[in-house]
Amino acid sequence: MTPNAPKSPTESLISGERIRIAGWENDSITDGPGLRFVLFVQGCERKCPGCHNPTTHAIDGGCWVSIAEILEFIDRNPLLDGITISGGEPFLQPAPCAVLSREIHRRSLSVAVYTGFTFEEILCCPDIDRLSLLKETDILIDGPYLENQRSLNLKFRGSANQRIIDVPKSLAVDKIIEHFW
Repeated sequence: MTPNAPKSPTESLISGERIRIAGWENDSITDGPGLRFVLFVQGCERKCPGCHNPTTHAIDGGCWVSIAEILEFIDRNPLLDGITISGGEPFLQPAPCAVLSREIHRRSLSVAVYTGFTFEEILCCPDIDRLSLLKETDILIDGPYLENQRSLNLKFRGSANQRIIDVPKSLAVDKIIEHFW
């Protein structure tokens, strides 16, 4: 592409899009199935007692990173099975998280999202950006962390109230389909 050539709609969309993050981890096997890139977004209003990521709570904390930079980093690791967007709360930044997730799907990788919201709360919300992120999610780990339901025996979850939801199947049949690994 020449320097003056117009950008494709996808390139234009991701070139200026940014996400406020707390950090990332390149090789995780504990934040979803397979080898995952984990993006920790910044900002969470719930502040669940016992949260293992309390430094992600401040809405104005962390730093801004472009989606293009995140994708460049992900593209350097050919062993990844997918990404996990954790927090903080991804559904407080749904538009850029949806753009990132769409780009991840174009790379034939999966998207898992951790949220303190329930699947039902996201669906009933009239926010189109939140619905866009949900539709770009393969696996949703939903519900707030409840310290009194904490268990170290739960795969990919911190407390027993949280569910691991197969989003595409759930949306297709209009009821929650959980994963049971």
